[in-house]
Amino acid sequence: MTRGEDEMTRTAACQCGAVKLEMVGEPIVAATCYCQSCQTAGHGFEAMSGAPEVVGADGGTPYVLMRKDRLQWLSGPDQLEEHRLTPDSPTRRFVARCCNSPVALEFTKGHWLSVYSARIPEGERPPAEMRTIVGDRPAGVELPDDIPKYRAPTGKFMWRLLKAWVAMGFRAPPLEATKGYAG
Repeated sequence: MTRGEDEMTRTAACQCGAVKLEMVGEPIVAATCYCQSCQTAGHGFEAMSGAPEVVGADGGTPYVLMRKDRLQWLSGPDQLEEHRLTPDSPTRRFVARCCNSPVALEFTKGHWLSVYSARIPEGERPPAEMRTIVGDRPAGVELPDDIPKYRAPTGKFMWRLLKAWVAMGFRAPPLEATKGYAG
């Protein structure tokens, strides 16, 4: 991972601090997802002993999407456990076994990692810029108009993913390529 001297560095960590992930640079986007997959997985994680809240009262799960080439495990990658909703799911979520904290979600063919926003300290956490897949939110939930909300991934969202991929030279490095991953 290369880093410019003036690039922002954030750290994400499980709730006990054993697993730490360094993120360098600006995120691709900070968003809250309301899809059924995020709700199902999040509620499943919340049922684990001592696990933190994952899904908000409005049904949303806040994430910060980061380029995979801007990530480095600082500690505890051997504590990560992979979870998939189905065996053939292209999405895998990583939970720290030490404290049952969901840390991140990876679309395995993608060039980004979606870090659960709650794993980033409040002072470093970028605010959500948009809400996605809002049609899947729980019945009766009204969302405020403070940020844009979309029923599906938008052109703006996809454009940001494309720009990040171009900046990465059209590479999609496997997460295992990041330093220290023992998965």
